[in-house]
Amino acid sequence: MSDFSFAYRGARAAAVVLAAIAMCGFTFRPGGPPELHFKEYNAAPPRGNTITVCHAHGCQKQETFTFSAADIADLAVLMDYVRASNTPNAERKAIGYAVAWMERRVGPATGTANDRASLGFFNASGQLDCVDEATNATSYLLVLQNNGLLRHHRVIRPFSKASFFRWPHFAAMIKERRTGRVYAVDSGVGPNGTNPSIQLASKWYINDGTAVREPTEPLTTAAIPVPASDRGTDDLGALVQRILSE
Repeated sequence: MSDFSFAYRGARAAAVVLAAIAMCGFTFRPGGPPELHFKEYNAAPPRGNTITVCHAHGCQKQETFTFSAADIADLAVLMDYVRASNTPNAERKAIGYAVAWMERRVGPATGTANDRASLGFFNASGQLDCVDEATNATSYLLVLQNNGLLRHHRVIRPFSKASFFRWPHFAAMIKERRTGRVYAVDSGVGPNGTNPSIQLASKWYINDGTAVREPTEPLTTAAIPVPASDRGTDDLGALVQRILSE
């Protein structure tokens, strides 16, 4: 075989591989515990109920926030209120509301309350990109897990999904204990305090830089639980009132 023929066939094979990548996309999943993600971005994992809140693109700015005992009590009530049945699906629905609640609680104290949907090209203080979102959501999920509020899932390391012509997009990940199925918890699909998209990681994909967001099922108009503390517009009663009006 001539050198020209060999080079031609090699170039042709490379073109086929590149075309396949461009059409199909790919997933980058390093594996391992969630702590490895924090180490990669030089952010501290949760210590007790104290978390590091990332913002300004890629955890370039970090603030600490501690959830109080009253916060954890409110989250426990919220999880039980939304989790109407003891099933993994019901728990994932509750996780969505809990993450949104935690974002609303943290936002005013860390300057991230006005965060918009995840934007990769903005480096402004208080704005979160997908790395910030995935890191913070993982912290929120670990707080829930460490307080015994996750029965059917455990938190694993975030991973990203991309295609040849698109930027990587990160999301937090949880694994269903019984089946081993992995679900993406993508809090970058909306502004601060809105429910994240939670879907099978195998169905999670990039669409103009954001994951597809599934509709949020409304809660029933059952009795509103009494919040563990009185913090005005931040308390659980106000949150449930907002949920019921959606």
